Amino acid sequence: MDVRGRNNVVVTGRDDGPVVMLAHGFGCDQNMWRLVLPELRRRFRVVLFDHVGAGRSDLSAWSEERYGRLDGYAADIVGICEDLALGPVTFVGHSVSSMMGVLAAVDRPELFERLVLLTPSPCYVDDPERGYRGGFSAADIDELLESLESNYLGWSAAMAPVIMGNADRPELGEELTNSFCRTDPAVARVFARTTFRSDNRADLAGVRVPTLIVECSNDAIAPAGVGAFVRSRIPGSELVTLEATGHCPQLSAPEATAAAITGFVTTPR
Repeated sequence: MDVRGRNNVVVTGRDDGPVVMLAHGFGCDQNMWRLVLPELRRRFRVVLFDHVGAGRSDLSAWSEERYGRLDGYAADIVGICEDLALGPVTFVGHSVSSMMGVLAAVDRPELFERLVLLTPSPCYVDDPERGYRGGFSAADIDELLESLESNYLGWSAAMAPVIMGNADRPELGEELTNSFCRTDPAVARVFARTTFRSDNRADLAGVRVPTLIVECSNDAIAPAGVGAFVRSRIPGSELVTLEATGHCPQLSAPEATAAAITGFVTTPR
């Protein structure tokens, strides 16, 4: 199958710039990067794509067997890098895509120059025995998934504003709601289970490329402490906290998000 068609790959920006690959999160597509894109493509060669099942990807390529695990998405990222053959990339992964990038970089480190993990969470479920706070109890996750599976459109309308935050800017929550509602419910149900039941804490120590963790100061999905946990587990990683609300700073704080990415990519390592 043609990789570029499968994932609706778009390459834009400077032909002579460092390569930056942008990966969207759950219920979204590459359009979610549009507010940071003008600044990034002015300085970099930017690779955008849609995860299979999202946006304008080839839905016929989706299967629960492959995409019921984050490894399937990580394999797609590796495949895109190999197909484009642009050299090592800086991978920017939003939310659950940050862990896809971790898995891909652990598996094929030579393909990655740097990682930027934007509002990452390696595990959404609290683990009191190990002193880890992911933000949700196991019962919370079960309830969230049951609600999604019974009424996906209703779940989208209720959850998208919570994920986005910024109640004083309702248009942002409405945009995320609409994005969720464009996703095939069957795909969304599997992706949600894959996302919220994943536990990639043990994978973090295997990252060997320079890594920047970007968190928001107020995020209901990746609460305070998660970013510091990720930094403590990835050797030599850096943590930046944006003065921003919500889980999608590429929409709510695009200038600060673009500046964090740009500063990290252009600083010699």
